[in-house]
Amino acid sequence: MDTDLELTRDGEEFVARLAPSQASALYEALIYARHENVTDAYLTVLLGAGRDVVDGLLARLRDHGGKPLDVRFQPTELHVALSALTNAATHFVSGQGLFSEEPFHIRLGFFRQNFDALALAINNALYQFYETAS
Repeated sequence: MDTDLELTRDGEEFVARLAPSQASALYEALIYARHENVTDAYLTVLLGAGRDVVDGLLARLRDHGGKPLDVRFQPTELHVALSALTNAATHFVSGQGLFSEEPFHIRLGFFRQNFDALALAINNALYQFYETAS
Protein backbone atom coordinates (compact mmCIF):
# COMPACT_ATOMS: atom_id res chain seq x y z
CA MET A 1 0.00 0.00 0.00
CA ASP A 2 1.16 3.50 -0.82
CA THR A 3 2.31 5.17 2.39
CA ASP A 4 2.23 8.71 1.02
CA LEU A 5 -0.88 10.84 0.95
CA GLU A 6 -1.34 14.09 -0.91
CA LEU A 7 -3.59 16.48 0.99
CA THR A 8 -4.57 19.98 -0.13
CA ARG A 9 -7.00 22.53 1.19
CA ASP A 10 -9.98 23.92 -0.71
CA GLY A 11 -11.80 26.40 1.49
CA GLU A 12 -12.92 24.54 4.60
CA GLU A 13 -12.43 21.12 2.99
CA PHE A 14 -9.40 18.93 2.51
CA VAL A 15 -8.86 17.10 -0.76
CA ALA A 16 -6.99 13.83 -0.49
CA ARG A 17 -5.50 12.13 -3.54
CA LEU A 18 -6.01 8.45 -2.67
CA ALA A 19 -4.33 5.56 -4.39
CA PRO A 20 -6.80 2.75 -5.24
CA SER A 21 -5.53 0.62 -2.33
CA GLN A 22 -5.93 3.56 0.06
CA ALA A 23 -9.51 4.21 -1.07
CA SER A 24 -10.30 0.50 -0.69
CA ALA A 25 -8.76 0.31 2.78
CA LEU A 26 -10.73 3.35 3.96
CA TYR A 27 -13.90 1.88 2.49
CA GLU A 28 -13.35 -1.46 4.27
CA ALA A 29 -12.58 0.21 7.60
CA LEU A 30 -15.72 2.34 7.39
CA ILE A 31 -18.04 -0.44 6.19
CA TYR A 32 -16.78 -2.68 8.99
CA ALA A 33 -17.65 -0.03 11.60
CA ARG A 34 -20.97 0.70 9.86
CA HIS A 35 -22.43 -2.83 10.05
CA GLU A 36 -26.17 -3.00 9.43
CA ASN A 37 -27.68 -2.74 12.93
CA VAL A 38 -25.39 -0.07 14.32
CA THR A 39 -26.96 3.01 15.92
CA ASP A 40 -26.04 6.64 15.41
CA ALA A 41 -25.06 6.89 19.08
CA TYR A 42 -22.64 3.97 18.74
CA LEU A 43 -21.03 5.40 15.60
CA THR A 44 -20.79 8.86 17.12
CA VAL A 45 -18.89 7.50 20.12
CA LEU A 46 -16.77 5.14 18.01
CA LEU A 47 -15.97 7.39 15.04
CA GLY A 48 -17.09 10.91 15.92
CA ALA A 49 -20.11 11.04 13.58
CA GLY A 50 -23.32 9.19 12.84
CA ARG A 51 -24.56 7.05 9.96
CA ASP A 52 -25.25 9.93 7.60
CA VAL A 53 -21.62 11.09 7.65
CA VAL A 54 -20.25 7.53 7.41
CA ASP A 55 -22.64 6.70 4.57
CA GLY A 56 -21.59 9.86 2.72
CA LEU A 57 -17.94 8.85 2.99
CA LEU A 58 -18.73 5.32 1.84
CA ALA A 59 -20.54 6.66 -1.22
CA ARG A 60 -17.53 8.81 -2.17
CA LEU A 61 -15.08 5.92 -1.75
CA ARG A 62 -17.14 3.30 -3.60
CA ASP A 63 -16.49 2.36 -7.22
CA HIS A 64 -13.23 4.16 -7.86
CA GLY A 65 -12.57 1.85 -10.82
CA GLY A 66 -9.04 1.01 -9.73
CA LYS A 67 -7.87 4.57 -10.39
CA PRO A 68 -6.54 7.27 -8.03
CA LEU A 69 -9.38 9.15 -6.44
CA ASP A 70 -9.66 12.74 -5.22
CA VAL A 71 -11.90 12.73 -2.16
CA ARG A 72 -13.14 15.83 -0.36
CA PHE A 73 -13.24 15.67 3.43
CA GLN A 74 -14.56 18.02 6.03
CA PRO A 75 -12.17 18.06 9.03
CA THR A 76 -14.66 15.97 11.03
CA GLU A 77 -14.75 13.42 8.20
CA LEU A 78 -10.98 13.01 8.35
CA HIS A 79 -11.42 12.29 12.05
CA VAL A 80 -14.00 9.64 11.15
CA ALA A 81 -11.60 8.06 8.64
CA LEU A 82 -8.74 7.98 11.15
CA SER A 83 -10.99 6.53 13.83
CA ALA A 84 -12.28 3.80 11.53
CA LEU A 85 -8.75 2.79 10.54
CA THR A 86 -7.47 2.65 14.10
CA ASN A 87 -10.62 1.09 15.58
CA ALA A 88 -10.77 -1.93 13.27
CA ALA A 89 -7.89 -3.79 14.94
CA THR A 90 -9.59 -3.66 18.35
CA HIS A 91 -12.23 -6.11 17.10
CA PHE A 92 -9.63 -8.78 16.36
CA VAL A 93 -8.08 -9.29 19.78
CA SER A 94 -8.13 -12.83 21.14
CA GLY A 95 -9.20 -13.85 24.63
CA GLN A 96 -5.53 -13.73 25.62
CA GLY A 97 -5.31 -10.09 24.58
CA LEU A 98 -3.29 -10.77 21.41
CA PHE A 99 -4.07 -9.31 18.02
CA SER A 100 -5.22 -11.89 15.43
CA GLU A 101 -3.80 -10.95 12.03
CA GLU A 102 -5.36 -13.72 9.95
CA PRO A 103 -9.02 -13.02 10.83
CA PHE A 104 -8.35 -9.30 10.33
CA HIS A 105 -6.92 -9.93 6.87
CA ILE A 106 -9.67 -12.36 5.89
CA ARG A 107 -12.46 -10.00 6.93
CA LEU A 108 -10.99 -6.67 5.79
CA GLY A 109 -8.77 -7.71 2.88
CA PHE A 110 -5.75 -5.86 4.21
CA PHE A 111 -3.12 -6.39 6.86
CA ARG A 112 -3.24 -4.30 10.01
CA GLN A 113 0.03 -2.68 9.02
CA ASN A 114 -1.76 -1.31 5.90
CA PHE A 115 -4.44 0.33 8.05
CA ASP A 116 -1.80 1.68 10.44
CA ALA A 117 0.29 3.02 7.55
CA LEU A 118 -2.72 4.79 6.04
CA ALA A 119 -3.69 6.30 9.40
CA LEU A 120 -0.11 7.52 9.81
CA ALA A 121 -0.11 8.93 6.26
CA ILE A 122 -3.27 10.92 7.02
CA ASN A 123 -1.79 12.10 10.31
CA ASN A 124 1.49 13.12 8.66
CA ALA A 125 -0.27 14.91 5.80
CA LEU A 126 -2.37 16.90 8.27
CA TYR A 127 0.66 17.69 10.40
CA GLN A 128 2.60 18.87 7.35
CA PHE A 129 -0.34 20.93 6.18
CA TYR A 130 -0.78 22.73 9.50
CA GLU A 131 2.95 23.01 10.11
CA THR A 132 3.50 24.81 6.80
CA ALA A 133 0.30 26.86 7.13
CA SER A 134 1.39 28.55 10.36
